[in-house]
Amino acid sequence: MFQYRQALVRMRQGDSDRQIATAHLMGRRTAARLREFSLEHNWLDPAGAMPEDGQIATALVKPKRASSTISSLASQRAQIQSWAEQGVSGVAIFAALQREQGWGGSYSAVRRMLADIRSAEPPESTCRLDFEPGEAAQVDFGAGPMLTHPDGKVRRTWAFVMTLCFSRHQYVEFVWDQTVATWLGCHRRAFEWFGAVPQRLIIDNAKCAITRACAKDPTVQRAYAECAEGYGFRIDPCPPHDPQKKGIVESGVKYVKGNFLALREFRNLADLNEQARSWVTEVAGIRIHGTTRQAPLSLFATERALMKALPAIAPDLGTWHQVTLHRDCHVKFDYRLYSAPFALVGKVLWLRATDGAVALYDDFRHVATHCRGLKPGERKTVRDHLPPKAQAFFARDRQWLGMQADLVGASCAQLIDRLLSDKILERLRAAQGVIGLGKTYGNPRLEAACARALAHDSPFYRTVKSILSTGADKTPAAEPFTPPAYAKPRFARDAATLFASPKAQLDLLH
Repeated sequence: MFQYRQALVRMRQGDSDRQIATAHLMGRRTAARLREFSLEHNWLDPAGAMPEDGQIATALVKPKRASSTISSLASQRAQIQSWAEQGVSGVAIFAALQREQGWGGSYSAVRRMLADIRSAEPPESTCRLDFEPGEAAQVDFGAGPMLTHPDGKVRRTWAFVMTLCFSRHQYVEFVWDQTVATWLGCHRRAFEWFGAVPQRLIIDNAKCAITRACAKDPTVQRAYAECAEGYGFRIDPCPPHDPQKKGIVESGVKYVKGNFLALREFRNLADLNEQARSWVTEVAGIRIHGTTRQAPLSLFATERALMKALPAIAPDLGTWHQVTLHRDCHVKFDYRLYSAPFALVGKVLWLRATDGAVALYDDFRHVATHCRGLKPGERKTVRDHLPPKAQAFFARDRQWLGMQADLVGASCAQLIDRLLSDKILERLRAAQGVIGLGKTYGNPRLEAACARALAHDSPFYRTVKSILSTGADKTPAAEPFTPPAYAKPRFARDAATLFASPKAQLDLLH
């Protein structure tokens, strides 16, 4: 529109159409039509007032003609608009029209209908948020390269990216998974990388951070809430399906993929992270950022002083898991078994796992703690956690039996030693039973019964019990039985004499 106004000003000053065309305002024919129209409306009078732009536009700009072509999909417009609002692609809409309604038109008609529907909608608008130094950081995961895992398989890596909203300085770390333990560990190392903590972390609704995504009342994962409390930052989850709320880190992840990962080779995960740290400080940190127009490290020097200081003692970050106490008084976690009090058998307990310990809670009541370091399949048992009978059984071991037998007497100690030294059968319960008879009959009678059993060469539990139950230990021991000496028969000869002659030996063979 300004060309018309400029040409009209020059016409009022006396310039010809050729001069206006030479000034590249418009062609001579267009200038002639403008001069003719201006004369009709008395716009060329130098003493008169210049017309407004709106008047010039209304008079000179021809309105666009409406298309006279009626779309073959006019009757299906409402249905197509409904599908488009649901995010259905044009190809899928085209296939549905052919399959369900037998429509025989072309895909171009569908494409034109979708374009007309979108043009009728008001354009979306947004605004860019500004952040004060140290106010916030944005966190996200992005897909990394495929590398060989220590187990020998080729697996996907994931890029953990934390970007400070003011300076755009980043922390980048590649990991194998997105578990809660990995998430918390990446936060710890990111804060140590910055040497400070932002006041607020803007995150996505990942399962390792948010257990229930909601725009108004999200539920934070228990371990992540403890991390926020320990470091003193606030968690700010984005509304579900709205990644634009953390556009800074989204752009940061794209920048990592496009600038760092492209055209690089990595031997393993350690080499990948080493190159990433060098790239952040030597390339990404000193570039001129497209939005701030300053180097991130230069702005970070100002921002770091306004961030929260790291706690004097790093929080003990742990992950929470629900486990069930089984009949054997143990819970299973990470293919390892840990004991808990037998009174809680069958209950669901909370298990908190840190780098060095595993703690068990009945709701909020602490019930047990075990050191980590077991191999898969190993069991950690506290004897006090077992039922009383099991505790008594395990308490009466071989060493205990030997001590108790010595207190009873020498015969009892000898009998217990013979029971426990059996090389064929395990007689631990028999030995425990013999010692237990002392509570019923007393140690003196037990010692006498053991001596009587040894005298008859019968060191068994049933023998000792029979002696005590019949009172045989109270009677004096009988003299050892000696068979009587019988007289030799008159005509008897011994075998040596009988078979001494050669004839007798031959008769024996025949």
